[in-house]
Amino acid sequence: MMPFSGARERLAAIPALDLWTPPSPVHDLARLRAALGGGPRLLVKRDDAIPFGFGGNKVRKVAVVAAAAIAEGADTLLSVGGVQSNSARVVAAVAARMGLKCVLVANGVRPDRLTANALLDSLLGAEVHYVASREDRAPAMARIADALRREGRHPYEIPLGASTPLGALGFARGVGELAQQGVAPDVIIHSTSSGGTQAGLVAGCALHGLPARVLGISADDSAESICETVRNVISGMGGLLGVDGAALAAGRDIEVDDTHVGGGYGVPSPASREAADLLARHEAMFVDHTYTAKALAGLIHHVRHGSFPAEQTVLFWHTGGQVGLFA
Repeated sequence: MMPFSGARERLAAIPALDLWTPPSPVHDLARLRAALGGGPRLLVKRDDAIPFGFGGNKVRKVAVVAAAAIAEGADTLLSVGGVQSNSARVVAAVAARMGLKCVLVANGVRPDRLTANALLDSLLGAEVHYVASREDRAPAMARIADALRREGRHPYEIPLGASTPLGALGFARGVGELAQQGVAPDVIIHSTSSGGTQAGLVAGCALHGLPARVLGISADDSAESICETVRNVISGMGGLLGVDGAALAAGRDIEVDDTHVGGGYGVPSPASREAADLLARHEAMFVDHTYTAKALAGLIHHVRHGSFPAEQTVLFWHTGGQVGLFA
C-alpha cells in the first residue's frame, strides 16, 4: 500500500473555483541551454501563462482558499502584501470575478502614479490600506476584519501569498497536473518566499510519487526561516488530506538556496538582470526582478557550476510576476 493511500483522492476532491482550464504549458528551453554552454535539459512550467488575472502561481492557491471563503459565506476577501504584490492582485481579481468586496493591506506608500500590480488592484476595485512595514500588515488586516464584522459583513482573511495548508493544496494539485503531462523532471527549481508554493510542490511530489528534488530560490528571507515555514505548512496539509502531516513533511528534503537574494526584496541584482535578459532574448519569455528573475539566476548559477549532471532534466516552475516589469 502507498504510504499516503487515499490522499490523492482527497486532494482531487478539495473544492476550488473554476478560474481557468489546466494545464499550464511545459516548454523546452533549448536555446537558453545552448546559451549556457550545455548542461542538463531545461524545461519550464509556465504558470505565467495562466490566463486568469495575469496569471502566476497565486492563482492555484487563491482558487482553493477563495472557494472555502465562499462556502463559509464570505462577502469580503482581505489579504496583505507589498505595494506591487502579485498575490494581492490575484485576490483582487478573484473578488471581482466572484462579486465580492476586496480589501488589501500593503506595506509602503501609495504611489503618486499607480502602475503594474497597484494599477490592476485599483482597476479591479480593491480598497487598499497602506502601512509602514511588513510587520504591520497582519495586525492591520485583523483590525479591518473586526471593523467589517461590526458593520455586519463577513470578511475572510487570506494570509500573505495564500500560503496556508489549504492554499498549498492548489500547488500539490499542480504536481499531479505536471505528471499527467508526462513530465518527470529530476529537479524542480522555483522562486520561494512565503512558503506555500514550495510546500505544495514538495508535498505534491510525495503524494504523486515523483522523485524530483525541489529547490527553492529565496527572493528575500533566510533559508532557515523559509524551510521552517514550508515544513509547518506541509504538516498542516496532512489533516486536510487525512494523512500524518509530520510524516508528509519528513518524507522529502526541503531545500532553499538563499544566496541570490542580493540587495533584498524587490531589488534587482546583476545576476537577476542577466537572467531576465537571457530568457527574453533566447526564449521570448519574461521574468520579474522581485521573484522569478532571482530564481532563474539561481538555476543559471547551478547549471554553470555543474550542479546538475548533463543527463538530468531540470524544470523551472515559472511562477509569474511579469506584471512587475511595468512598475
